[in-house]
Amino acid sequence: MSNMAAADLADSAARNLERALMSSGHDRPEGDACPICFDLIELPMGKHSTLHVCCMKRVCDGCILATMQRGLMGCPFCRAPFPSDDASTLAMIKKRVSKGDADAISFLGQKYFYGENGLTKDVPRAIELWTEAAELGSLDAHYRLGHTYHQGHGVEEDKPRGVHHWQQTAVQGHVESRYMLGAVEYDDGNCKLAVQHWMISAKMGDEDSLNEIKDMFKEGHATRAQYANALLGYRDVVEEMKSPQREEAKGLEFKG
Repeated sequence: MSNMAAADLADSAARNLERALMSSGHDRPEGDACPICFDLIELPMGKHSTLHVCCMKRVCDGCILATMQRGLMGCPFCRAPFPSDDASTLAMIKKRVSKGDADAISFLGQKYFYGENGLTKDVPRAIELWTEAAELGSLDAHYRLGHTYHQGHGVEEDKPRGVHHWQQTAVQGHVESRYMLGAVEYDDGNCKLAVQHWMISAKMGDEDSLNEIKDMFKEGHATRAQYANALLGYRDVVEEMKSPQREEAKGLEFKG
């Protein structure tokens, strides 16, 4: 194959990938919904929910508060007792890992990456676990591998490989990966593509993406109509995620 033909194929593949990225992943994955009320959890999810290591289910603050108000103890989803220390927490995670739970494998990788719950920091082990979890379909694992390779955290920097991981999850509705793709395009000077990525993630409820579009509008890289469209989409989806229980939970320090 000639160099020109190879270049044409590469350009065609890039255009196809760009079309796929912009046409897919406009809805958040099922895993972003609370397993009790079935509503999508507000972003950032870590601020509005808790991941329970006994069942690896992320429950929204509204359902946690409602469970406590009913006098029920333990995990709001599976009713297992809360772990009492690092050892019991780690035992619960490893139990889920032994069952091939992709989310648990990714979560254990996170514990090794940061050296948490009594584990010694071990980045190679974290990458090994994230790679296994990603192969099993964990979006979180793909996202974390994207950061690790793109920034060279504990491994040789490989930006294309990092971007590839984000692309794998962005087309499945992973909001943080979509945001990062926008940031990559912006850093590369591709402001039009950056805005397109952030338009998608803003309409899924990501405030950071909305703020990026606002800044792009001020800089002249986004139109007033684009910013208005993103703002309306953001407000609509945020309103859909509200509930009386979630609103009551905001501002209350009831989680351990």
